[in-house]
Amino acid sequence: MKAMQLVEQKPVEEYPLELVDLPEQTPGYGQVRVHVNVCGVCHTDLHTVEGDINPPQLPIIPGHQVIGRIDAIGAGVSNLEVGMRVGIPWFQSSCGTCQYCLSGKENLCPNAKFTGFHINGGFAEYIIADARGLLPISDQIEDLQAAPLLCAGIIGYRSLKKADLMPGERLGLFGFGASAHLAIQVAKYWDCEIFVFTRSQNHMDHARQLGACWVGKADDEPPAYLDRAIIFAPVGEIVPKALKKIRPGGTLAINAIHMTPIPKMPYDLIYGERTMRSVANATRQDGVEFLKLAVDIPIESTYETYKLQQANQALIDLKNSKLNGEAVLVISE
Repeated sequence: MKAMQLVEQKPVEEYPLELVDLPEQTPGYGQVRVHVNVCGVCHTDLHTVEGDINPPQLPIIPGHQVIGRIDAIGAGVSNLEVGMRVGIPWFQSSCGTCQYCLSGKENLCPNAKFTGFHINGGFAEYIIADARGLLPISDQIEDLQAAPLLCAGIIGYRSLKKADLMPGERLGLFGFGASAHLAIQVAKYWDCEIFVFTRSQNHMDHARQLGACWVGKADDEPPAYLDRAIIFAPVGEIVPKALKKIRPGGTLAINAIHMTPIPKMPYDLIYGERTMRSVANATRQDGVEFLKLAVDIPIESTYETYKLQQANQALIDLKNSKLNGEAVLVISE
């Protein structure tokens, strides 16, 4: 099978992903093999490739927003069939026995495994996946629309929940890329008033098109205090700027697997019973809930397509904020 494989972490401008031809694997116990149709390209892939986060071993095939069809099933899998269309998200598996797993927080399991990080991901023609981690994809969502939902969408939805957002509240979104452009559609569905903070003029225009009532940069002052806010940009200096804009009792959620250092800041930015928390991965239940919501709204993904061998260029465009929405690799048609 053809795949874009990471052998050595380095800046994406140096084209670290290499096109390789690897033997197809047979699924083991509890696993399936999926023929990949499309795979979204995520900031986590960028962090993995450039060395901001480090997979347990190299080489590794990135990619964790996979849409495809099951073409082989291993022993011990009884509820799936060859030909079924499925999604493979970032969360792959967990131990199932620790305090986090037993309380519905398997995203925090110390032995959790993630697609494209612990196991080979979807920048390839085929992927071997744990059958328990698959997500059903509605026939109402076509492949290119579905791929961004599997990480950008799911983690954005979890971020809204961890921000304690209630219907009708005022929400701030800092950064407006793949995740935020989906989260805003959920927030609008909940009748929230959305303020977007971004440097990119294209992203500003995109935010307005999707219903933002105010758009500016992180240093700008919005016309009203925010009830809740989410930071999507992996930039620590935004944290005090965001807290300054949140009312007492409000919540700031930070949606970033990697972030530059948060600068020293005065205590009064967090005083007033403001809450600040990180968002770490997502549970399978988050995926089930969000994908149902995506049909109900319905959510529309904005995307730009690339061929498998253009994965490096997709990451470069992502890094330089040249995309509205998300890059999606088209691997088989």
